[in-house]
Amino acid sequence: MIPEDLRYTAEHEWVAAGDGGAVRIGITHFAQDALGDIVYVQLPDEGAAVAAGEPLGEIESTKSVSEIYAPVSGTVAARNEALGDTPEVINTDPYGAGWLVEITPDDPAAVDGLLTAGAYRELTES
Repeated sequence: MIPEDLRYTAEHEWVAAGDGGAVRIGITHFAQDALGDIVYVQLPDEGAAVAAGEPLGEIESTKSVSEIYAPVSGTVAARNEALGDTPEVINTDPYGAGWLVEITPDDPAAVDGLLTAGAYRELTES
């Protein structure tokens, strides 16, 4: 369950290229499965600057609290406000309605440097 058209990080975030240069970010099926039932999500405000590899928010589950890391540097263009009321949608639809934020990257080519689906699959199977 690793979509081929996305890019990935070693911290289990996925990145989808979007319209207008923004990229949509979420956590992978692997990550949501490891976390268990998600009960709360803390996301950055629109307009916030984020740096690649740095925390941009947190996901709280019944098991633990985990940081979400920015896969690219840029500015938060949108956040998934629906997660405030229904964070559990990350468990049921991590690649769709469970997206977290959209970021306008400082360098759009940075996405190309992230893991391919094949490389991410190797990471999760090792």
